[in-house]
Amino acid sequence: MQVGFYRDKCPFAEAIIKDEVKKSFLEDKGIAAGIIRLQFHDCFVRGCDGSLLIDSTPENQAEKDGSPNKSIRGLEVIDNAKARLEAVCMGVVSCADILAYAARDSNVLSGGLYWDVPAGRRDGRISRAAETEDIPKPSFNLDQLIEFFAKKGLTQGDMVALSGSHTIGRSHCFSFTVRLYNYNTKTMQDPNLDPHYAQLLKIECPRFLQGILNQTLVVAMNQSPFFMDSSYYGNLFKHAGLFNSDQSLLDSQTTAEQATVYATNDLAWKVDFARAMIKLSQVQVLTENQGEIRANCRVINP
Repeated sequence: MQVGFYRDKCPFAEAIIKDEVKKSFLEDKGIAAGIIRLQFHDCFVRGCDGSLLIDSTPENQAEKDGSPNKSIRGLEVIDNAKARLEAVCMGVVSCADILAYAARDSNVLSGGLYWDVPAGRRDGRISRAAETEDIPKPSFNLDQLIEFFAKKGLTQGDMVALSGSHTIGRSHCFSFTVRLYNYNTKTMQDPNLDPHYAQLLKIECPRFLQGILNQTLVVAMNQSPFFMDSSYYGNLFKHAGLFNSDQSLLDSQTTAEQATVYATNDLAWKVDFARAMIKLSQVQVLTENQGEIRANCRVINP
């Protein structure tokens, strides 16, 4: 893995990827959050090997059809970049690397810091929906988050910094409505959720008769859903973290202290987020003669 991996092999690789991300971003700013999420969900299952991008077949249900990935978006950006790269440098740039560059570019377009992406990942040939169980869930408590990140070689500090990506994007109501309507046997509403915020969420995510929810409704993750800033951490102290996993960052002194620093120092968070993303992008990567360079990101090479 090295920075500038394609300098000689495919000199315009990073520029082409950035151009495709920017084109999509200008049409829909929400695509940036989608692409960053793709990187997370790819790296948490079998490492950063582009296995999330593979389509299911009659014989195999792939990662993208696992329940945490039902609402993923941004795949067409990766496809478009891959098609252009294949036209100029056939069989050179991996889908896994395209995704790592695109996540960085999405962060920058949303107001985050630039970082140099170490590249040289190769693409995996296995993608199984069942393995998406490795992706942390919105319902997780702090211990579960720490455990799942640790399995990928990421520290508690990395986890707190990376959680701030929830400052952009949107969530389907079904990811958190248990906090509004069905928290536990004693109370319907999560007592750790600000009551005013809960009322707003109930308006955006109404429950119909028989307790049925509209599965298509979405809400903004944050009051600035297109801008990478540390307001996410300030919201936690107002009990306005959207997911249980967000609000749980205040459940230990160490993680709460880190969140306090970020809430008051936007740059400190942006620097730590960039460092943690570089680390995330190198989880369990395939290199050299492992894996392959997929010709089409959706299909394993024959």
